Amino acid sequence: MRGFGSDNHSGIHPTMLQALINCNQDHAPSYGTDVWTHEAEKLFRQEFGEIAQVFFVFNGTAANALSMRALLSPHHAILCSDYSHLSGDECGAPEFFAGCKLIQLSSQDGKINLSTLKESLIRRGDQHFSQARVLSLTQPTELGTCYSLEELREMIDWAHAQGLYVHIDGARLGNAAYFLGVSLAELTTKLQVDVLSFGGTKNGFMAGEAILFLNPKLAGEFQYIRKQCAQLPSKSRFIAAQFSAYLKDQKWREIAAHSCQMAEKLYQGLRTVPGIQILRPRQSNAVFAQIPQPWVKTLRQDYFFYVWDEKTFECRLMTSWDTRNEDIESFVHLAHSLSQKSELKI
Repeated sequence: MRGFGSDNHSGIHPTMLQALINCNQDHAPSYGTDVWTHEAEKLFRQEFGEIAQVFFVFNGTAANALSMRALLSPHHAILCSDYSHLSGDECGAPEFFAGCKLIQLSSQDGKINLSTLKESLIRRGDQHFSQARVLSLTQPTELGTCYSLEELREMIDWAHAQGLYVHIDGARLGNAAYFLGVSLAELTTKLQVDVLSFGGTKNGFMAGEAILFLNPKLAGEFQYIRKQCAQLPSKSRFIAAQFSAYLKDQKWREIAAHSCQMAEKLYQGLRTVPGIQILRPRQSNAVFAQIPQPWVKTLRQDYFFYVWDEKTFECRLMTSWDTRNEDIESFVHLAHSLSQKSELKI
């Protein structure tokens, strides 16, 4: 069954699958000392700059939670959006691994702004209150929107001036870079982001994420943190080979372009369906639409998607590297037929 449930639902991209096959030969040293890992690290430095230090982990929760472990102490706090994956979908992993507090900030379409940040930075130096230490931003956000370069620069400069580190949850960073028409470095290194969780799984990998320290001073003891938290891959070549394939010749941009173009096609198609309301901007590979409740079950019989809000029946539809034109055309056609049936009943 195909659908729009998540870019996690897709299979392995042929390029990454071939990379896995190619590196599945003979024996290779363990724990990141193999030639595939060295090649991936080289490509990361070409994309993000020579200062980048790369650590592979198995999943996105680990990438986010262990980044926090490296950046703060248990008496510290993280400033993040109320719609961030860090606060809503990690099952308390940041609190568990780092022992810290999360301060969730109100957002508009998933994005927080500088004014809200300034209001949240309170009780500095008060021993009775968790001290803010990290600003975590999601790019693109959980609601599919993207921060502009100017928005990022403004918040990052302010955060650093306040003595905060900046982390970016970049599970779908390539999609944001494609939408904004910039390089990965322009979204991160050149803005002086300290640590980046860089996604693989949502971008066509079998499994694997990367933590990039773009402030190399912070990476000093991370190898021990990763090992202690059970995230050191022994056969790291199988994660590294996928990242090499993803970064080489900017394959990431091709994958992002397809995902975003398919999302735009879905967005434009659903806008033409009477009864469906598009509630948020389409800026990455997510479309948020309010779909009449009676239609949802029928639509999901052929193309699965998630109901984001059970009260309003706002639904999230995600595209991925393998979304096809016919998937979208069929889905929109079915929605139109349901709309026409509803009008006949009226």
